[in-house]
Amino acid sequence: MNSALSVDIPVKESSNFVTPMIMVRGAEKTYPNGTHALQRLDLNIARGEIVSLLGPSGCGKSTLLKMFADLEQPSAGHVRWNGKADIQSQCKMAMVFQEATLMPWSNIEDNVRLPLDLRQVAKSESTPKVHEALKAVGLDKFAKAYPRELSGGMQMRASLARALVTEPDLLLMDEPFGALDEFTRHKLDSDIRKLWSERDLTVVFVTHSIYEAVYLSSRVIVMGARPGRVVADLPVDGPYQRDESFRTSEGFIKQCSHLSELLAEASGGHDHD
Repeated sequence: MNSALSVDIPVKESSNFVTPMIMVRGAEKTYPNGTHALQRLDLNIARGEIVSLLGPSGCGKSTLLKMFADLEQPSAGHVRWNGKADIQSQCKMAMVFQEATLMPWSNIEDNVRLPLDLRQVAKSESTPKVHEALKAVGLDKFAKAYPRELSGGMQMRASLARALVTEPDLLLMDEPFGALDEFTRHKLDSDIRKLWSERDLTVVFVTHSIYEAVYLSSRVIVMGARPGRVVADLPVDGPYQRDESFRTSEGFIKQCSHLSELLAEASGGHDHD
């Protein structure tokens, strides 16, 4: 297994797209306090992929995701979107964070409408988009409810609807389901795959759960402990349409086991979910 720990990971090139949706070259991150969060890495995310960033806490997954969102700048190297340095002109990006971060004084409809309000989109134009986004996440009957009236899973659905209302082509998700119970998490993972398929999204999903990464993804990027580095970049062998039967299949179990070994070796033998 030692070869899996090499940081010289070949950069995947897409056979269908000449230019990746996201291209990282020589990116590193060192914070002003001296924390070396990310070691030099090269990476491509092709349009239409659903990719998980998997690794132990503190390995730089969220830092890398924020670079993808242009919320964090690399200390060295660069990130490009469709080959260009300006994310705003090259893709429509939305991000879902670990917390739902809903406005408690506003109902769910108004919470979902917020990004369009900030863009000064007329209500006559935004209302159909809000209703469509709520329907897509199964909250169309809860538009007038307030966040305190919803379960944690429903609040995350509202947060997801708020991201979808902008009609993104790039969806970045930072461990959004980590605090939820297993049943709710499984349901939301299935919903994400459905939305990915129906809306032709490119999705990058941060998680520390091996099982979630294998179920969700077309590809898993495994990161080792700080300074964050790519230790493996693996395609997931699974059906395009996935349900609970995939979770109990021999292929799923084998891939989870392989990823568990990679993670344990990369992080010094510690176990991870």
